[in-house]
Amino acid sequence: QVQLVESGGGLVQPGGSLRLSCAASGSIFSLMGWYRQAPGKERELVAAINRAGTTNYADSVKGRFTIFRDNAENTVYLQMNGLKPEDTAVYYCKAHTWNTVYWGQGTQVTVSS
Repeated sequence: QVQLVESGGGLVQPGGSLRLSCAASGSIFSLMGWYRQAPGKERELVAAINRAGTTNYADSVKGRFTIFRDNAENTVYLQMNGLKPEDTAVYYCKAHTWNTVYWGQGTQVTVSS
């Protein structure tokens, strides 16, 4: 049974940092990534990484966020620096097997003074 367990969200001041973690179990995952959804907006890609370490970032987070993964632990991380109020959203982990896509339950990130 596939499970994605996210952690690391919270409240942080503008300019601060957070690290999100997503521990996946139950399969081998090719592409893993983070999406976010702010109130009243559509869910959007934040960053993604494949097993070879190739990454893709939304333009809005380039230079501030870093995605990396530990293949042995099936865990993907999102290091978020220089957080802005517009980064406030629920962040979701997404993981692909060869034929299925799985989503985590989401973790809230709030950037506010």
